[in-house]
Amino acid sequence: MKKTILSAASIIASFLALGQSLSKKYVAFVKQADSLYSIKDFKNSALRYTAAFKSNKWTGLLVDQYNAACSWALANEPDSAFFRLNSIAGILNFSDISHISNDPNLKTLYTDNRWKPLLEKIRLNKHNAESGLNKPLVTLLDSIYDQDQKYRLQIDSITKKNGWDSKELNEHWKIINQMDSINLIQVKSILDVNGWLGEDEIGSQGNSTLFLVIQHADQTTQEKYLPMMRTAVKNGKADANSLALLEDRVALRQGKRQIYGSQIGQDPNTKLYYVLPLEDPDNVDKRRFEVGLQPLLQYIAQWQIKWDVKKYKKDLPKFEKKLKP
Repeated sequence: MKKTILSAASIIASFLALGQSLSKKYVAFVKQADSLYSIKDFKNSALRYTAAFKSNKWTGLLVDQYNAACSWALANEPDSAFFRLNSIAGILNFSDISHISNDPNLKTLYTDNRWKPLLEKIRLNKHNAESGLNKPLVTLLDSIYDQDQKYRLQIDSITKKNGWDSKELNEHWKIINQMDSINLIQVKSILDVNGWLGEDEIGSQGNSTLFLVIQHADQTTQEKYLPMMRTAVKNGKADANSLALLEDRVALRQGKRQIYGSQIGQDPNTKLYYVLPLEDPDNVDKRRFEVGLQPLLQYIAQWQIKWDVKKYKKDLPKFEKKLKP
């Protein structure tokens, strides 16, 4: 089961808010929490997150705190879930109203009388964060973001119920692809007229939406806008960690190895996940740290992949062969 993925901007913002690097103990506890989540041991997953925050002076990445809330909600512990969500809303000014409103991991909280006040607080955060922005574009990009994420958030539940090769999931992907095509037309129009707009112009979510739509586009489109995004990162108008994901996807589509290990494949026979061909695996975490990405072993735990660099290098030719037509 894939974990909840928040925007790259949210992850970086929370990391910077800590003003410190994460301890090895923190990373180890979060890795354990991720592994327990993947086997649906939600209560112990939530407790490991708590141990991580305790080891780090009761602070943690926004994405980890959010995922802790999901674990508590899935474990039917609403008090702890609301404590964590109210914390990120009040202290870290979490403002991703669209994501939290559509997150199936939190559905056990929907009927709780604390849910609506929490959403109002998050909406207010979003409103305050967007004062002085290009409101027409913000509204348009909010709508695009909703359509990009809404159906993708339903994939896990459809897969669990019907399987990866089911007719239901294939039909669902047709809807996603149709929405992606519509979204891409609008985002290309924005980029071609305005260039890559920064958070100071369209907000954090709007900025992330530009990336998400291009990340989900065809190879030709990605290659066209990759140089624009590289320039945007240099000018502080896009996140380096988002660019890293796009760099990886384009590299693989061009028959090269990815640089940051962000792209995951699945063996059609064993159904096991693996890291798609990666350049210089020994130093991948150095590169990931430079762009603000979490350690690879922590990232891939959500697919129940264990990182053994020696074994990976041995298996690399086999992984590369899988991608050849």
